[in-house]
Amino acid sequence: MRIVLKIIKIVLATVFTLYVGLIAYQLVFQSKEARFKVAAGAQGNNLSQAIFEILNWQHPEYDAAFFERSVPFNKNGDYETGFSYLNRAVELNPLNHLGYRGYMKLRFLRDYNSALADFDRLDALTPEVVDAPWGEDIDFLRGECYYGLGDYPKALKHFKQSITNQGAEWVDVQAFVYVGLCHYNMQNYNEAIGAFKTGIEQYGNTCEAYYGLAKTYLTMGDSINAQINLQKAQDNIQYKYSDGYKEYLNEIYQEDLDELKTKF
Repeated sequence: MRIVLKIIKIVLATVFTLYVGLIAYQLVFQSKEARFKVAAGAQGNNLSQAIFEILNWQHPEYDAAFFERSVPFNKNGDYETGFSYLNRAVELNPLNHLGYRGYMKLRFLRDYNSALADFDRLDALTPEVVDAPWGEDIDFLRGECYYGLGDYPKALKHFKQSITNQGAEWVDVQAFVYVGLCHYNMQNYNEAIGAFKTGIEQYGNTCEAYYGLAKTYLTMGDSINAQINLQKAQDNIQYKYSDGYKEYLNEIYQEDLDELKTKF
């Protein structure tokens, strides 16, 4: 019996040693690419952060490790920590990471001027390319920045450029909504109506465009068309522009529709 227990202890000790060795190998001795893959796949947990910490120490010029390390912190709203790593990634490789940082500053921090600086710097680095930070047209994003700053003429310029960049049939329908909103805020009501209608022609369930039409017609004193389009906005509210992780600048809510109803 003693021999059996001794054998079991030896086996367990061997397995434990091998396990510790495997972990040590993964943490320290594998290629940086292999370790990056493991850490990225386990994004956010303690092992992932441990691997990234060692990678950052061993390979201080490896921008991808700093970038990927930042992601879970930013996802969890710890922007101070997340941006400390993201900023380092941008320093090391601005071409690859400026767009994402600008996108984060716009969509999550609402730091419009700083986001614009990142987008403009990226654009200057790629003069022959229409950039798409995090998959979105750069002029659409710049338009949102200016819209957030209340500079509607500049916002209008960039939203129109976004339509040109992608083509009217392929551009995000929200570009037409924003064009309409810019014209509305500049009191160009006929132009606003035209833009909203173009958006609806592209996608008939665009509740933001119907809502924009309702507000514009009401401002112009046309309560009949205002009511018609407000009802259409209500009918299509389930198709609203939304995202579970962030709020869009032109996002509308049921409360907005209810409030507009009280103005008739």
